[in-house]
Amino acid sequence: MSVVDLVMPKLGESIMEATILKWHKKPGDKVAQDETVLEIATDKVDSEVPSTAAGTIEEILYNENDVVPIGKVIAKIRVGDGQAAAPSQPSAPVYQTQEAEVTVDVPYQPATPAPSAGSNNKMRFYSPLVLNIAAGEGISMSELENVPGTGQDGRVSKKDILEYISQRKSGGQQAQPQRQEPQLQQPQQQMIVSERPRQQEQSSQMVNYSGNVEIIEMDRMRKLIAAHMVMSKHTSPHVTSFAECDVTNMVMWRDKVKKEFEKREGEKITFTPLFIEAIVKCIKKYPWLNSSVDGDKIIVKKDINIGMATATPSGNLIVPVIKNADQLNLVGLTKRVNGLANSARSSKLKPDDTMNGTFTLTNVGSFGSIMGTPIINQPQVAIMAVGAIKKRPVVIETAQGDSIAIRHMMYISLSYDHRIIDGALGSTFLNAVSKELENFDPARTI
Repeated sequence: MSVVDLVMPKLGESIMEATILKWHKKPGDKVAQDETVLEIATDKVDSEVPSTAAGTIEEILYNENDVVPIGKVIAKIRVGDGQAAAPSQPSAPVYQTQEAEVTVDVPYQPATPAPSAGSNNKMRFYSPLVLNIAAGEGISMSELENVPGTGQDGRVSKKDILEYISQRKSGGQQAQPQRQEPQLQQPQQQMIVSERPRQQEQSSQMVNYSGNVEIIEMDRMRKLIAAHMVMSKHTSPHVTSFAECDVTNMVMWRDKVKKEFEKREGEKITFTPLFIEAIVKCIKKYPWLNSSVDGDKIIVKKDINIGMATATPSGNLIVPVIKNADQLNLVGLTKRVNGLANSARSSKLKPDDTMNGTFTLTNVGSFGSIMGTPIINQPQVAIMAVGAIKKRPVVIETAQGDSIAIRHMMYISLSYDHRIIDGALGSTFLNAVSKELENFDPARTI
């Protein structure tokens, strides 16, 4: 007999940890290969972790609601023909999550940020979990940048931020009785101590909501989305450009072929694969839109993986990714779009379905909006929004003169990272997509 380690799987680009939602097995239980052992969650997707071997669960190393770094061993499975190990209580987790350690009534604000040898001028990535903890403790972004990180590329892990908070609290409580500093420092320390009652008073006032209100606690996914959006705004200087395009030919072509397409392919053809097709063609012309930023380096992605923002039944948005979209024809794109959308709405997306996106499309028109200013899905550098298609009177220029006609019009917008994409490139790309949609061939066959 031998023991096989079950590790926390890699769940996507920039995801360094995941939360254990539920264990389906306990020590002593039999498990088949590929049978679900536990459910986990990240800021992008909830997923099931299957067993990598057939055998008996010998030991569980983490509890439910623990946050575990990617690659850590989370359970041990004994394989072989011998007797299964006797059930035992889960061992003390190596990496525990204690809510009491990260939630306090009054944020503590030190007079000066703690210096760190590991801090530098390079922009660091912070996971939504770390940002949530920092916000709850009143830690500003400038202070967070001085927290030493032990993760990959110096990133701050949950363990790092909790240790920093613990040290900061200990320093604040013991500074006065244990301090052996010159008398010159005394007024500053007294000022810090005297500030705490006033901060408590302000904090207590903040929770007194006047009027007839309803207080709703954010669910886990909404908290993670909120942190991810704030992080994106902090990371990328956003610029949004707009364009108007005449999609009459595309609308009339879809109306003409949709019944035949569904009958032949067993799939409904929506506008989304047509939008993605146009975006892919333009990305090939302007590859910097398909990149990411690492410090002072531009990482241009050769694979074109298009994320499509999809609403879930809970009202949250998730972004499944169409891998290698440039290698799919219209039929392939349609099937992939419909498959991922259905999986998202039924909560059946796999971790790989949300990994490695390089550009994102969001359809704000599906909710009735005519245009939007979307937030970049990090670590990408651009996201496009398409608005609702509306019939409007439009001036048509012809060789015989101008005329007014009823056309199907749509606004599209592009938010991009101004660190590497200037207004000229962003607007050029946006207008290129507009021209692709306007010049859609109404005689096209599928």
